[in-house]
Amino acid sequence: MTIEKLPQLSTVSSQFIADWLAALRPLCSADHFASLLQRSDLQTGEDVPNGRVTLDQIVCLYRLAAVETGDEMMGLWSRPIRHRALQHLLTSVREATSLSSALYRFSTFWNLLLDDYELVFSETDDMSALRLMPRTDLIPQRFGHMLILKLAHGLISWLARHEVPVKAVGFAFARPAFDEDYAVIFPAPVRFNQPTTSITFDLRVLGPVQVRSSADLDLFLENAPRDWIFTRSQVHTQSLRVRSYLSQTGWDNANLTGAARALHLTPRTLIRKLEADGTSFQVIKDALRRDIAIRHLQTGQHSIESVAHEVGFSSAANFHKAFQRWTGNRPGEYRRRRTAEE
Repeated sequence: MTIEKLPQLSTVSSQFIADWLAALRPLCSADHFASLLQRSDLQTGEDVPNGRVTLDQIVCLYRLAAVETGDEMMGLWSRPIRHRALQHLLTSVREATSLSSALYRFSTFWNLLLDDYELVFSETDDMSALRLMPRTDLIPQRFGHMLILKLAHGLISWLARHEVPVKAVGFAFARPAFDEDYAVIFPAPVRFNQPTTSITFDLRVLGPVQVRSSADLDLFLENAPRDWIFTRSQVHTQSLRVRSYLSQTGWDNANLTGAARALHLTPRTLIRKLEADGTSFQVIKDALRRDIAIRHLQTGQHSIESVAHEVGFSSAANFHKAFQRWTGNRPGEYRRRRTAEE
């Protein structure tokens, strides 16, 4: 069985965007902030501690907040990033002749704008890396650190016309409770408590830049961050490869042995590799069930009973209990809240 690209069904926990909301809140009045959340169909992490956030919701809030606050990084850095900054960034990196030189241009651009960090590009015989070096004693803004690394990855993937494999990602903050969310952002091992926040690439994958037109640039900006915020790479950690396998397999046949066979591993080896990713086969299976269920309940085109059956529950009652454990809401409550907001 061929493992295909990961479907865009992934969600992240509400805690994953809590730092973003905390940075955004001071830029708005209380009413304006509430309006941004409502128009993005979001609740705060405090209101729904086990809530899930979809790509559509992240994209919507990003687009609204970047325009309405006048800061394209929405309070994530000490200095506002003014309108059209990202357009100028794309114009600069588009002129690079190689992906390595694009990363260098990326670093020099941000060093004109950031006061609190220096973005350092380095290259050895076999690796290229970007590192965020603090200029003062700062508590890292977790969402901001994630977003700038992902923007670098998204830009060179756009220039390469495919998602460029990442060798490793490191963050200069402690492992959060929502650490598994980083797996749907970066197709690479992610480590915490590192000396600096960084993203590293194998130099062999950083080839020449593919020509991008002005129309391509406009489309990238128009779609931002939809095209690059969640990973779609075929070069996954084992946990994402298992998720791809499960998305193509009926729940009745979705088992560890079948997944191991599809990945050309023994079950014992797969268990060990998933443990190295900080997860397990059952955790991945439940996460995919949850994300598929959320997508169906959002669209409102399926009954709760049919959703329960589709994600492999033998009874609606068991699905109700599992969904409440996953999100803090029963399926009916989740659907009613969505209907009321619309």
